[in-house]
Amino acid sequence: MRYFIDLSFDGTNYHGWQIQPNGMSVQERLQQALSTLLRTPTEVTGAGRTDAGVHARQMIAHFDVEQAIDGCQLAYKLNRILPRDISVQSVYEVTDDMHARFSARWRTYHYYIHTRKDPYLRHYSCEMHYTLDFDAMNRAASLLLEYDDFASFCKTHTDVKTTLCRVTRAEWVRTSDHEWYFVITANRFLRNMVRAVTGTLIDVGRGRITLDQFRRIIESHNRTDAGESMPPQALFLEKIEY
Repeated sequence: MRYFIDLSFDGTNYHGWQIQPNGMSVQERLQQALSTLLRTPTEVTGAGRTDAGVHARQMIAHFDVEQAIDGCQLAYKLNRILPRDISVQSVYEVTDDMHARFSARWRTYHYYIHTRKDPYLRHYSCEMHYTLDFDAMNRAASLLLEYDDFASFCKTHTDVKTTLCRVTRAEWVRTSDHEWYFVITANRFLRNMVRAVTGTLIDVGRGRITLDQFRRIIESHNRTDAGESMPPQALFLEKIEY
């Protein structure tokens, strides 16, 4: 029988979602807790990877068991033994053909920035020290919907078989006088893609590149043409849709 776990986590103290040989991951913590409660080694498969320091308001993972379990009770017990920076929202049964990663239709990320010094935002938002043209950044962001190959924003030397993604939303949203976030929704994302896209849009906002240059960067399929990758602490995996 297959179950989905709906969870969230603060990625500050983890080397990303996926199990790593050189540091603790969210996946490893969750597997340890599940294996303890179910009294058998239990592996979980996540909806995707998040890099070190990246957070998730929603991550979906699945695991398999031989007999039916009480999802509400398991969620309660997981929250009792998991560290404070990982929270399980629910555990529920799904059909055996549902897959946390391959059945996901859309994923949404938010990247948060603030434009004046704020001690309460520093851990989960990136402070910008220069004036940004958000209108130009939104015009550039809209160009992403016209393309499906995002090799220019993919971390090099990875084992991805394709750099094709379908982006359905990309825009900057203002939440206060000095706070914004970039929201992007796609069927899949490449390694480091959101942070690289955000960094390149920041270059547009600073006037370092034009809209035409941004378009040419996308069409070049060359990572070295795009902007720098933004810091991880301001990136959140926001939502996964099935």
